[in-house]
Amino acid sequence: MRTAATPLDPKNLSLLWASPERAEEIAALHARLFDPPWDADSVTQSIEHPASASFIAQVREPRSLAGFVIGRIAADEAEILSIGVAPEWQRRGIARQMVEGLARAARRAEVRRLFLEVASDNDPAIALYKSLGFKTAGRRKAYYQRGAGESVDAIILALTL
Repeated sequence: MRTAATPLDPKNLSLLWASPERAEEIAALHARLFDPPWDADSVTQSIEHPASASFIAQVREPRSLAGFVIGRIAADEAEILSIGVAPEWQRRGIARQMVEGLARAARRAEVRRLFLEVASDNDPAIALYKSLGFKTAGRRKAYYQRGAGESVDAIILALTL
């Protein structure tokens, strides 16, 4: 089991609106974290969508993209489509800050519930989301495909805002 890394000094991290100029960087990080990865065009389309609520986590020193969250707001609901933190920056509270930032933006847009899906075998992410107040809202059987034809359920989580 991995232990928590030293928390990142909040003064050394900025949450910024994601922009198309950063799509290549976001796609490269997505490819390090997920299979199948999103390409830069997919990232660009997602963050340019009129309903997008997407952020990057930018470490100031040393300057690097630490993470991203790509979300959408529709009517009184929002959804996190993808979220990831670079392995070298994980376990420092960055994912928590990104989810909280997206939740703040959603509240300002009068959203009532924030949804996301997470692989049922991703225990660290599930623990994070539960600690933020997300509750189980459903399950998609065999939703995520793993190597050698193995599949994993997706747990649908919802946060009342």
